[in-house]
Amino acid sequence: MHVNRRQFLRRSIAAALGGASAYSAFGSLRLISAAAAAQRPRGFGDYKALVCVFMYGGNDSFNTIVPASGTDRTDYVASRGSLALPTAGLFPLTPLSGGGPSNYALHPAMGALSGVDGDGIPRNAGLGTLFNSGKAAIVANVGTLLQPITQQQFQDGTVPSPPQLFSHDDQSTQWQTSRPDDANADGWAGRIADLLHDGNSGSVPMSITLGGANRLQRGAIVSPYAMSPYGVSRMDYHDGGDECWIIGCDGEMAQDNAAAYEALIASGTQAHVLERAFADATTRSIANYRQIAGVLGNAPTWTTPFAQTDLGQQLAMVAQLIAARDALGMRRQVFFVSTGNYDTHGDQLPTQDENLTELSQALRAFHDATAQLGIAGSVTTFTASDFGRSLGVNSGGTDHGWGGHHFVVGGGVNGQRFYGAMPSLAENGNPDDTGYGQIIPTTAVDQYAATLARWFGVDAAGIGDIFPNLGRFASADLGFMG
Repeated sequence: MHVNRRQFLRRSIAAALGGASAYSAFGSLRLISAAAAAQRPRGFGDYKALVCVFMYGGNDSFNTIVPASGTDRTDYVASRGSLALPTAGLFPLTPLSGGGPSNYALHPAMGALSGVDGDGIPRNAGLGTLFNSGKAAIVANVGTLLQPITQQQFQDGTVPSPPQLFSHDDQSTQWQTSRPDDANADGWAGRIADLLHDGNSGSVPMSITLGGANRLQRGAIVSPYAMSPYGVSRMDYHDGGDECWIIGCDGEMAQDNAAAYEALIASGTQAHVLERAFADATTRSIANYRQIAGVLGNAPTWTTPFAQTDLGQQLAMVAQLIAARDALGMRRQVFFVSTGNYDTHGDQLPTQDENLTELSQALRAFHDATAQLGIAGSVTTFTASDFGRSLGVNSGGTDHGWGGHHFVVGGGVNGQRFYGAMPSLAENGNPDDTGYGQIIPTTAVDQYAATLARWFGVDAAGIGDIFPNLGRFASADLGFMG
């Protein structure tokens, strides 16, 4: 039997891990890293970054991208009732010829607004103008899937659907892992980082989160580095941490604290494997925040200012980190930012107006920052969310759904186009409806993520490893990246 190099490496790793004691288990992870590195030349000749904007709660994309005319408009108004947005104020989308339906528009908060917001930030630079200028694309009806499924198959239970549908925790996890069949899976971006991280010459992790803990960036080898939108957080009793300030340490006491901590985490002084793992992680964290803190002050003044919103400030810090990419020795990076308050069971109209204003402003300012740095074609920002919302309304809001539309933004995007199929919005007799008001996805998270991974530099064999269910779907590359 012929065994190729990849199969040989897999079997060697499995044998090594199978015979490893608990004492050596952490060291065995390095074998995985070495095997991944052996499958391609070390290093990259270019820079690329993926930036995930996760909208926790489940964005109502059917009121984000809205039909403005035709039978789609008639169906939308009938299904949405009191939540239907009037055509006046919608921002028209102008897809390229053959690039998707011409009768859709964006929520008014995402278009070319006039005036300034409460922070004095101009509101005339929205996501809509990025789409119409070819710098953004819409990927339609994306959701978690085990395999393609029809309404009849869903209702009869003849084809499996993802477990715990419509659950916030489960669906956000499945979006971030692309593995509805494996509740313990690492994130798909974490698996990418495990494969490609040694292409960076610096010691800072490839994955950085500004939006808190997440499954997306969790890998077997690469752990994300967590930061505040306002900079790094130093450890207590070390480097003048907050605790030392609280108890009023003088210089000598601070030095004693740091020396004691250094002794505790010194290499080779811990007796237990978990103590060694903790000390190793702590040492890396200290090195990371010292290195990052040393380069953060060099960001330019942005020509498009970031709004003083939580999402705006997270993306402003991502822009600063990208500006410092060369100083940090980075050629590939994955960033995670997040925003909440999207679970709109009530008061959806005012809540979504505020949410989408924040989203549109932040995405536009961030894209403009990458253009100012001269690397707009090397940075791709994409949205994700727990799920879409239901077509029907309940008390001024919507219920948990399934499929939803998403935005991909950047100079490397084949923009001004829709990808995938826009679903029917009919209230009755809708073949895209589960039968209970939720739209069945026709584009899998696997396809969405694999298209980004291919642009990022993962080869076909790597994509097959990272997305093992991808072969169940018609296309492994949706075409929205150049």
